[in-house]
Amino acid sequence: MTIDSPETGASHVEHAERTIRARILSGEYAPGERLRERELSEGLGYSRIPVREALTRLTSEGLVELSPRRGASVRRLSLRDVAELFDLRLSLEVFAARKAAEQCAAGQRGGRLRELMAIAEAATGRGDLREIPEANTALHAEIVAMTGNRLLQTALQPSLGLVQWLFTLTGGRDPRVQCAEHQEICAAIHAGKPDLASALSYVHIERGREPSLETLAEVLPAD
Repeated sequence: MTIDSPETGASHVEHAERTIRARILSGEYAPGERLRERELSEGLGYSRIPVREALTRLTSEGLVELSPRRGASVRRLSLRDVAELFDLRLSLEVFAARKAAEQCAAGQRGGRLRELMAIAEAATGRGDLREIPEANTALHAEIVAMTGNRLLQTALQPSLGLVQWLFTLTGGRDPRVQCAEHQEICAAIHAGKPDLASALSYVHIERGREPSLETLAEVLPAD
């Protein structure tokens, strides 16, 4: 059995987490599929300890479910889950955009948000359908982080994996339109305009609801 030192163990957890997440998002691991620690650890060449920690982290993101009898499995996503996710985003992310703009108005520079917007723009320009959802999710997460509100970050953290999954599943939406909307939101935040930032965020999220549900109705159960 492989023995992980503290340093290599940490890196193994991160690698296992990235690998399993990517396979879930790509559909290689299907919804409801069991994720057996032994098979994963053998495939990755690590002990079961970092794999177990990676699965725990992915559970906190909403991508993996743990049950006493079946162990870990890929979450089964439904149209109801997607609709509820949009409702949650309208509550939390619109508020976050407002608070982030207020922080910029008070002097916060928002350099990291600019960096992430540049990454998202580059991914969109390349048409990289794997990187675009990841970059967009990071962008939304940074807006929340800019608020400095720890409870808000804690509330949104469990849904970040679902947000990226949603972006991946609805990759048919024009990424250039989404990028343009992100640019407008970020510009309002950097300009310190809370009302505009929150309004643009609301419109951006709500515009994605109907086409997302229509697209996913072909592949997801209702409930």
